[in-house]
Amino acid sequence: MRLSDFNMDFFSLKGKNAIVTGGNGGLGQAFTTALAKAGANILVPSLADDDGATRALVEACGVEYKFMVADITADGECKRIVDECVNTWGSIDILINCAGISINVQDVTKYTRIEWDKMISINLTAAFEMIHEASKFMIKQESGKIINIGSLYSFLGGQWSPAYASTKHGIVGLTKAMCDELAQWNIQVNAIAPGYYATPMTEMTRKNEKRNAEILAHIPANRWGYTADLMGATIFLASRASDYVNGTTLTVDGGYLMR
Repeated sequence: MRLSDFNMDFFSLKGKNAIVTGGNGGLGQAFTTALAKAGANILVPSLADDDGATRALVEACGVEYKFMVADITADGECKRIVDECVNTWGSIDILINCAGISINVQDVTKYTRIEWDKMISINLTAAFEMIHEASKFMIKQESGKIINIGSLYSFLGGQWSPAYASTKHGIVGLTKAMCDELAQWNIQVNAIAPGYYATPMTEMTRKNEKRNAEILAHIPANRWGYTADLMGATIFLASRASDYVNGTTLTVDGGYLMR
C-alpha cells in the first residue's frame, strides 16, 4: 500500500458486525458505543439486565443493536452467541472480550478455590471460548478483529487479588498466542489495558480521600480516565487502520505505568 492510498475511511466500521461481551455497562458500554459510532452493528451478550441505555446510544448512531441473555461460562453458550451474530447479520467481523469480574479482594491465605475458579472461568476461559468460536468464521472470511480487555494488573502484581491478576496476565498471553496462530488468515488479535477509570465500580475508591490521592499521584495525566477515553483506541484496533498491528497490548492509562 502506498502512502497516498491511506485515507480516513480506514477507520470506518460501516457494514461490520461486532460482538461485545459484557458490553452494556461500565467500560463495556464505551467499547460498544465506539464501534457503533464508527458504523458497526452490535450484539451484546450479558447476564446483566439490559436497561435500554446502551441500546439508545447504539441506535442513535443509525446501526442495529441486539441484546441476548447469555452465560459465557456455560457449555455451548459461546457458540450460540457467535451463531446468533452470523445468523442475524451474515458475519462476525469484530469480537471484544470485555466481560469480567473481580471478587473477594483479600489476603491470599483467605482466598479460596471457589473464587479462583469463578474468576478464571469468566475472565479468561470464556475469552478463549469466544475466540475459539468466532475464529471459525473469521478464518473462512480471511479477516477479523479480536480485542481482549486486560488491565494494569496485566503488568503489575495482584496483592489481595491473585485470581484477577492471573486472569489479566493470562489475557495478554492469550492475545499473543492467538495472534501467532490467526495472523496468517488476516485476523488481528490485540488487547486494551485500561487504567483507573471513573465508573460506578470505582466510586468508593474515589471517595476515599487518601486512596484517591495515592492513585492520582501515580498518574502523570493527574486525573481518572473517562470511559470516552477508551473509544479512540477501540476504533483503531477494530478497523482497517490497524491491519499491521497484531499481538500488542495498548495501555490507555494516562501514563500510570510510566511512573
